[in-house]
Amino acid sequence: MLEIKNLKVEIDGKLITNGLSLTVPDGEVHAIMGPNGAGKSTLSYALSGRPNYEITGGSALLNGKDILALEPEERAAEGLFLSFQYPLEIPGVPTLTFIRTALNEQRKYRGEDEISAPAFMKLAREAASRLKIDNEMLKRPLNVGFSGGEKKRMEIFQMELLQPNFMILDETDSGLDIDALRVVADGVNYMRAPNRSMLVITHYQRLLDYIKPDKVHVLANGKIVDTGGPELALELEKSGYDKYEVAA
Repeated sequence: MLEIKNLKVEIDGKLITNGLSLTVPDGEVHAIMGPNGAGKSTLSYALSGRPNYEITGGSALLNGKDILALEPEERAAEGLFLSFQYPLEIPGVPTLTFIRTALNEQRKYRGEDEISAPAFMKLAREAASRLKIDNEMLKRPLNVGFSGGEKKRMEIFQMELLQPNFMILDETDSGLDIDALRVVADGVNYMRAPNRSMLVITHYQRLLDYIKPDKVHVLANGKIVDTGGPELALELEKSGYDKYEVAA
């Protein structure tokens, strides 16, 4: 479970997330929607430990542990996963080597044995098949030469192999056509489990047609200003965010 209380985050001295509180219980999928500049991506970066995102107040607990006190790699090993809005290309680093190294480092942190190459390849082939990732993509350096849709599928591929217990999807639908959106959403839904939670950050209702949230939150001017069920996303699609920005 993720529990955030009164979180304040500054970037270059400017307060972006201003007293944000949010609880996502085990097994639930929550969506955060809001206008540009509301603090949605700032929240995801602050939780994952991106440099220069200064926490000036509040707390964030993942399964009872203070993740804000941990290094980014420790947060990942504790089960936190961030799917980037704009995944990075890493020339010269083979995709499967990168993921297996990350997986084994996390297993080492948790006191688990390393996964063998044959066992890892079996998991990789199964995940690649589900996500329609061909062998040629897996042979390339990480994300190099990939289209936007291929990069997003690769993010979900990494997620399936790392098996985090809390996933943040930062505008995963950005730049996807309808076919790619379905494939990515199917991969996300495959990961749903009673001991796993998700925070889906999006501008648009269309992603939530495929990934059904338990709750929808509206973020405006750095705070959660409204919460409801899936119907709230439909209302936002029709009316926009103007009333929330004025209220905030």
